[in-house]
Amino acid sequence: MATLELSMQDEVAAEPLRRKRKLGLLFWIASVWLVIILALAILAPVLPLQNPVDMDMLERRAAFSSEHWLGTDGLGRDELARLIFGARVSLTVGLIAPMIGLGIGGALGLLAGYFRGRFETLVVGSMDVLLAFPPLIFALAVTAYLGQSIPNLTIILGVLGIPAFMRVARAATLTLARREFVIAAEALGASHARILLRELLPNVILPLLAFFLLGVAVTIVVEGALSFLGLGVPPPTASWGSMIGEGRDSLDVAPRLAFLPAAGLFLTVLAFNLVGDTMRALTDPRQGAL
Repeated sequence: MATLELSMQDEVAAEPLRRKRKLGLLFWIASVWLVIILALAILAPVLPLQNPVDMDMLERRAAFSSEHWLGTDGLGRDELARLIFGARVSLTVGLIAPMIGLGIGGALGLLAGYFRGRFETLVVGSMDVLLAFPPLIFALAVTAYLGQSIPNLTIILGVLGIPAFMRVARAATLTLARREFVIAAEALGASHARILLRELLPNVILPLLAFFLLGVAVTIVVEGALSFLGLGVPPPTASWGSMIGEGRDSLDVAPRLAFLPAAGLFLTVLAFNLVGDTMRALTDPRQGAL
């Protein structure tokens, strides 16, 4: 009996080590990159940077120098300042929009997967209707009606992300709803609210948070694409997508104006994908680790 207890204790102690090994070097590199980008975006107003909207037509497309570390763009604006403030905009939209999808879609998916029946049919049907709208046409229509601004863009992308989060939450709830701990709570007379909040939500939130990181990556790409098309944040506000769009006119004389924001966008999206995939693998309820 003592040998069995020691074996179980060793197994529990080894679990964090196994998970740490699963993370891998790429996970830590991606995490460090995200920490650096987030820190620069948060501290942008207090960093010793030039104003990202100040123009100097005598310094158009200037090369790297001590005054402009990454040169200037086609209007003489400091490229480094615009990159960092562009990260601020892209990350603001990329983080807040999935929060809208997580909050609304996660709640609907949790309720639909638990109560089933007509409510589930209504929720799934409404999400199918929302998915039937082409995202680009939907964004165009709402932007034309409400105007271009960061809040409007964030709301549009948040609404478009609701169906995906609903499906993830519903799938996780369906997997967990008939597990032993839920059945035991029902047998003890626990209310629906207690089962949802105390039994299911702590387990459903794990795959949702992992999917949230993947949603951030997708949202940053979509925001960049819309800004590239002129449908994102209004000028002169900088975002990575709008900087890529502005830099395409200078590809023959200053290709860095498009490649630098594209590299920042690529590395940040890749980092969110790597971290999100790793977290999703560790929190998959189908692995029976909950």
